[in-house]
Amino acid sequence: MQETPLSPATAFAQWLDRSTVVWNTPDSGRCALEYTPDPAAAREVLPLGPVRGGLPRRLRLRYPHLATFRAFEVPADDLGRLGDALRSPLVATRRDDSGRLLDTTGVQLPGVLDDLFAAATAERLGPTWHEGTPRLAVWAPTARSVTLKLYASSSGTDVRLVRMRRDDRTGVWSVTGRPDWRGCYYTYLVTVYAPSIRAVVTNEVTDPYSLSLSADSVRSQLVDLADPALMPPGWATLGKPPVVRPDQASIYELHVRDFSACDATVPPPLRGTYSAFTVPDSAGMRALRELAADGLTHVQLMPVSDFAATRERRTGSPVPPVELTTLPPDSERQQEWISATQGRDEYDWGYDPLHYTAPEGSYATDPDGHARIKQLRAAVAALNEAGLRVVMDVVYNHTHASGQEPGSVLDRVVPGYYQRLREDGAVCTATGCLDTAPEHQMMAKLVTDSVLTWAEQYKIDGFRFDLMGFHPKADMLALRAELDKLSSVDGAAVLLYGEGWEFGEVAGDARFVQATQHNMAGTGIGTFNDRLRDAVRGGGPLDADPRAQGFGSGLFTAPNGAAVNGSRAEQRARLLRYQELISIGLTGNLVSDTAADAGYNAEPGEAITYVDCHDNQTLFDALAHRLPQDTTLADRVRMQVLSLAVVLLGQGAAFVLAGSDRLRSKSLDRNSYNSGGWFNRLLWNCEDGNGFGAGLPPAADNRAYWDYARPLLSDPALRPDRTAITAAHERFREFLRIRRSSPAFAIGTAAEIRRRITFPARDIPGVITMRIDTTELDPRWRAVIVVFNATPASSSPAIDAPPGARITLHPVIAGSVDPVMHQSAFDSVTRRVTVPARTAAVFVQL
Repeated sequence: MQETPLSPATAFAQWLDRSTVVWNTPDSGRCALEYTPDPAAAREVLPLGPVRGGLPRRLRLRYPHLATFRAFEVPADDLGRLGDALRSPLVATRRDDSGRLLDTTGVQLPGVLDDLFAAATAERLGPTWHEGTPRLAVWAPTARSVTLKLYASSSGTDVRLVRMRRDDRTGVWSVTGRPDWRGCYYTYLVTVYAPSIRAVVTNEVTDPYSLSLSADSVRSQLVDLADPALMPPGWATLGKPPVVRPDQASIYELHVRDFSACDATVPPPLRGTYSAFTVPDSAGMRALRELAADGLTHVQLMPVSDFAATRERRTGSPVPPVELTTLPPDSERQQEWISATQGRDEYDWGYDPLHYTAPEGSYATDPDGHARIKQLRAAVAALNEAGLRVVMDVVYNHTHASGQEPGSVLDRVVPGYYQRLREDGAVCTATGCLDTAPEHQMMAKLVTDSVLTWAEQYKIDGFRFDLMGFHPKADMLALRAELDKLSSVDGAAVLLYGEGWEFGEVAGDARFVQATQHNMAGTGIGTFNDRLRDAVRGGGPLDADPRAQGFGSGLFTAPNGAAVNGSRAEQRARLLRYQELISIGLTGNLVSDTAADAGYNAEPGEAITYVDCHDNQTLFDALAHRLPQDTTLADRVRMQVLSLAVVLLGQGAAFVLAGSDRLRSKSLDRNSYNSGGWFNRLLWNCEDGNGFGAGLPPAADNRAYWDYARPLLSDPALRPDRTAITAAHERFREFLRIRRSSPAFAIGTAAEIRRRITFPARDIPGVITMRIDTTELDPRWRAVIVVFNATPASSSPAIDAPPGARITLHPVIAGSVDPVMHQSAFDSVTRRVTVPARTAAVFVQL
């Protein structure tokens, strides 16, 4: 290692383009960039002169958070030396007239790298093939050298080193190989200055564009995704379920391991793997086919790209002891065992990405090599054949590690580039991990190249972007445009949506225009609607008291007595406000002149409506906390179904956590990302229960709530039996069929929604009435009327029915398995409908 004599631990200077540096240093002394191209050579100096008028306008627009920083200019005569400077230990200095050092700091380089190597965005990176011959290319503009280390096998020592050639125009290092390299494993030896340890190092690192890997991601594997040997039977001619518009989509969020880990109808070696989806007669696949027949259109798989937290080899993983099944439902022992085995088990949600474009190996029957490719493709094919399109949950907003840490990939190839940095050069962590910087052009390219690979090579039908608000809006629009151009697959039919939350260093468009809820209006790219979610459930996901009630959990109409809900007057006012938010959500959460803080979409296809997902407590668990504890199990089922009906009967995409139709519980766990298969169980057999009462949830994220949890988990009246689970599931299927039954539930445009949907009887606490004019939309009916009665008593709201109107129950409701539903009726004299307690009913006007 070669250390620079000037090695500050911070990097307050930022080099924004080839001629401009910003640094908020005092206005005295002489500033310069200093670097040492060779240990034996003298230090080189690039003098910096102040820029008159401050940062140029073009750069203020690109870097709004740096608009007031002091700006310096690199002399034009010195621009020819930039290549050496960028590949050397580099610092910014301020010295007095005698040369005495007054101040020094490291230099952030992403801006100048984007400027100098803009041509790299057109390069093909990673492994590519031409007539059977491979080429490997990696972008490493600050590297002094890059060497390919080619291995004959995934773990053997038979290796050879191959020099790679640098293109000075792009900063890309490449090598053309031989056909017999197919299937070999490889890494790169990258010699580069690493600011995190202030030294020149040689890193052995996997390919950021890896397509296949050895077990535990130690080595990349050189594969050709067009190789027929990597395709399951019928892959080339795979038929897709019918295309649906975004507002017609209904999405079921599913974790690969959860899907089959507890399914006794899947052969043991296949449980928890991609291959479980290829077992057509398993309980899980039968359930998915039934839901597809009822109207479910998509399955969203939680992250399946390579992630860091799990052991990919299944041998030796701890198995929950039988003792756990005999412990009390509110015991601390279950979570103690789970917490002790975290990191040694095979379980994680997968939100700690390692390689963005290679399938995760722990879900393959053999994690070593390309079996993961063929098996993920086979899973996609099986889901398509079951009538379901497949969405991938993608996590480009952060990395598992950075700097020289184990598990760091991007930052060991181009240090300081791919991560978003604070003013002092430290990596931003607002995402809860180590933020990436997709505002930098090569990170944006990586995202686009990766998504296009998944869409084309794995025939993925949609992408859910984790923390999409940390991406620039411009990047998401560019990605949408690239998908639309695809011809090998129907790229225009690929869904794009994500979490449009706004927080952290980028909040308020501080660094770029973000892909947040309001900003994405009019783009056709969806965002999740947390307004409706919280209005139905009550409170928010981070509340200190989990008993804050909402529309679907008894606020005002069935108070639970918790002080967090306020006075009766406050509850009533809040409930009516929640009902307004839900009503806006039912119309696609469109921009509203009367509630500008609520609606934000321009068209209904931009709405992702949900009441639960993998994050936070399941809907059943949220209702367990919020409903009065003496609420009967039958009424809990009714409130679960009613809450899900709000999702299914509104305009926009409907999103449901897998198993919520079966009252899925995680035993009140608020954050089960690392809680193992014990708390994350997805049970297809109703005889096995729903997961409630598996013990107190893990202390790390739940200890503060144990006093609320204990009396609930220990109450046998709250534990669903087969009858309750079956009832919830069958009623959910009915609402799926209702959603599919009429274009009334996917009208398509904001203008038509505003013209056709009204909300009579707005002032009844706990009751929402929605009328949809279906004239010339559905030839069978003149209108569809939906009533959500969340109160513990029957309700008879006015529905704006004209004199002489003929109104009857929707055919699916008329044949419902729910006997209470049949009590719903229309009175032609009063022109009102009567809806039983805690019931969502649908009527049609003939």
